Amino acid sequence: MFVHCVYFWLNDGVSDEQRRALLNDCEDILSEIPTVRHIWSGMPADRPRDVVDSSYDVGLCVVFDDVKGHDVYQTHPKHDEFIKRHKLHWKRVQIYDHHRGAPPL
Repeated sequence: MFVHCVYFWLNDGVSDEQRRALLNDCEDILSEIPTVRHIWSGMPADRPRDVVDSSYDVGLCVVFDDVKGHDVYQTHPKHDEFIKRHKLHWKRVQIYDHHRGAPPL
């Protein structure tokens, strides 16, 4: 299993409608990529603790069978469409990837 977690910080002035479009497209567009096994998106949960970073605006979590599935996702036209549609709205993106099992070869 390979897990790809993406956090978006949006530009000042991004409307609620634009934020909703980003949230919806995280699942609607990216779920069409054949190697995606599970996908979730949302806004930070209101769970304040010292170890929780809630400074982002939108979070995305995508699960693949393996690193090869992730690599297909990264170069898929639907991924490019998503970026093209929303890149102008974010000021920062942070990604955390992890896998289960032995390190990929």
